[in-house]
Amino acid sequence: MVQTGQIAEITGAKVLSFYTALPIQHLLLDSRKIIAPSNSLFFAIKGIRHDGHLFIPNLYKKGIRYFIIEESSKLNPKDFPEASFWQVQSSVTALQKIAAFHRKEFSIPVIGITGSNGKTIVKEWLGQLLNKEFRIVKNPKSYNSQIGVPLSVWEINERHTLGIFEAGISQPDEMQNLELVIRPSIGIFTNVGPAHDEGFKNSEEKISEKLKLFAHTAILFYRKEYTELHKQLASFSYKTFSWSTNEKADLQIIQLEKSTPNTTLKFIYSENTYTLHLPFIDEASIENCITCICLLLYFKFSISEIQNRINTLLPIAMRLELKEGINGCYIIDDTYNNDFSGLTMAVNFLDQQKQRAKKTIILSDLLESGIEEEKLYKQIAGILSQKGISKIIGIGKTISLHKNSFTGKSVSFYDSTEAFLEQLNPEEFENEIILIKGARIFTFEKIVRLLQQKIHGTILEINLDALAHNLNFYRSQLKPDTKIMAMVKAFAYGSGSFDHADYLAVAYADEGVALRDNGITLPVMVMNPSHQSFDKLIQYQLEPELYSFNILNDFLHYLKETKTSVTVHLKLDTGMRRLGFEEKDIKELLEKISNNEYLKIASIFTHLAAADEAVHNGFTFGQLSKFNQMADTIEAKIGYKTIRHALNSAGILRFPEAQMNMVRLGIGLYGVEANGLRQSELETVGTLRTIISQIKKVEPGESVGYSRKGRAEKHASIATIAIGYADGYNRRFGNGVGKVLIHGKLCPIIGNVCMDMCMVDITGISAAEGDEVIVFGENPSILELATQIGTIPYEIITGIGERVKRVFYTE
Repeated sequence: MVQTGQIAEITGAKVLSFYTALPIQHLLLDSRKIIAPSNSLFFAIKGIRHDGHLFIPNLYKKGIRYFIIEESSKLNPKDFPEASFWQVQSSVTALQKIAAFHRKEFSIPVIGITGSNGKTIVKEWLGQLLNKEFRIVKNPKSYNSQIGVPLSVWEINERHTLGIFEAGISQPDEMQNLELVIRPSIGIFTNVGPAHDEGFKNSEEKISEKLKLFAHTAILFYRKEYTELHKQLASFSYKTFSWSTNEKADLQIIQLEKSTPNTTLKFIYSENTYTLHLPFIDEASIENCITCICLLLYFKFSISEIQNRINTLLPIAMRLELKEGINGCYIIDDTYNNDFSGLTMAVNFLDQQKQRAKKTIILSDLLESGIEEEKLYKQIAGILSQKGISKIIGIGKTISLHKNSFTGKSVSFYDSTEAFLEQLNPEEFENEIILIKGARIFTFEKIVRLLQQKIHGTILEINLDALAHNLNFYRSQLKPDTKIMAMVKAFAYGSGSFDHADYLAVAYADEGVALRDNGITLPVMVMNPSHQSFDKLIQYQLEPELYSFNILNDFLHYLKETKTSVTVHLKLDTGMRRLGFEEKDIKELLEKISNNEYLKIASIFTHLAAADEAVHNGFTFGQLSKFNQMADTIEAKIGYKTIRHALNSAGILRFPEAQMNMVRLGIGLYGVEANGLRQSELETVGTLRTIISQIKKVEPGESVGYSRKGRAEKHASIATIAIGYADGYNRRFGNGVGKVLIHGKLCPIIGNVCMDMCMVDITGISAAEGDEVIVFGENPSILELATQIGTIPYEIITGIGERVKRVFYTE
């Protein structure tokens, strides 16, 4: 274990202050994910879009005492008398060096995995296939980055007997850092594809860089069909194990026959012919499974044992999902594995959710921890207590043996999932957030199905990581003291996604109430207050936008009658000609608001009419000039400064000189760059999915749908999909205008869009009832949908019906 007294020597750091020597147990990068403050080492990373140094004062208050920093000018160690500070050139490099030092203390075999795709699947499947023989440590989920890898390797302890770590890179000179951290003895190169091509000169350079992971491996597994990889390996001194479907290799496939739901695999290995049946028919799963088979053969498993083990493989869910549950509950679904790293990630995610005060966990035996059982469950109990989880349900014989380690208002244990389900009364779960975290063998998906709200076949998935990425991108374009007001339209209420915004804005008071009900405490501006909503504004501490004398007079009368003080926002019309006080109104406005004991002006703002079009720059500059003049007049009269804001998503990038005190981030937050100039720097937030309800064969000349608008010109296969205009799928997408993605191919809508469904031409596509349909996401994008019907992405987003359930997830 690394001691604080070793940090300077390991990292080459300059010691700014040193308080006391202790062993380090936790490496911390996120101020929201504190587990054990007294034994945590925080790395302050200064990135393009964030600065960890800003969180040091708050972390110190929470008990963190050890800090690795990059910039000493950001703080004065004397302000933190009990803290130790080490200064380095790069906190990420220091993190890697500490993890590499830790790795050298263990001589266990380690499997290192890289490639373009399939890394996480192969890692997780190998974890399942080998867990009877080994105590395994591996990356949680897809923690394969310059930061994720060292955090994963840090989890190795003296009880582990095998490590499985994946490593991903996006540019040259990254892999050698990860090789020093992982030091794999066995290597796997899953495949070669276009992922991250943009970071390299060509495919050859990308392969060469990835191969640096295997500088000290005893053997490397790969597929021979990747010719450039095979070519480069010929010039290296690696011992290899190759497989191929069309040429001689260590494992040569001579027959591959698909028959739903299985694939028959016949191959030659060590001059013998064998047959295996794989529980998949898709190409990616087959390729990943064959890679795992090669490893099992290398570990000298018999063919019969390999067959037994691959029969248990299932597709891997690689993300935490937040879903609506029964009785006002929310469900965090993390049912695919249960190791210690994954548990801490899931518990931190639970801690960040504010929708309900009551926190519950349903937890299975923890597998692959490598920690002595009594110590392990005491650690887990401590984490749950520290995060305020009062209702604990343990399932499994091992966790039940250690039930005395757990305390809380409600603690219960069951030997098996079946025993829990027999006694389960769903009505006992109400208005709580439930983390369901279990190893695959415990089949916790049965619990999820019972506690999850029954959903329409159409769901909107919201990627919380992408939402945070987009927020951070726009923050990186701002001056440090410029605030962000996030426009919360049709997405994530209470999902923990807006932690780094300063203000929220909603259209109506009811939406603000929903935010408060979901635990959001940020200030919230309501853009369309009404007389009927005044009570709610006060009750829920919402801040109305005042834009006309009509609403102002009504509100002032209400405040005087109720003797209530409130914070408000003034909207000025500088050329949008929609809502807002005009220049001619300022004198009368000031007569009403100056020296008014009930009003506190939080902000003054305006709306730009054409911030996304360069042809109207002159008009925009005129709006900004008029706005500042009007705001100056108001502030001079009321006697104090307010927040000023004018820029929307488009304006943030085009008019940096007009950031003022705050900007309003709307469509950009959801992954659409309104100017079309920097779209590649944003990530897709929402994916709208549905299913095929039925498939029909249609003869030439037959009509499809209402008014017989759809016509089959030849023999066709028509799929009815479970989405219609009541779900927000606009009727203008009918008759070939709109296209949806099915099995990787875009299929046109045929006929009119109906209320609850529509029909799609899937001729030539091998599809089945129940198959997934992508309405929008990466492909087709929401931008493409908007273009198809001549509208803007906001109309698509805000049009999605309430009956379409939202599923929030994080990788």
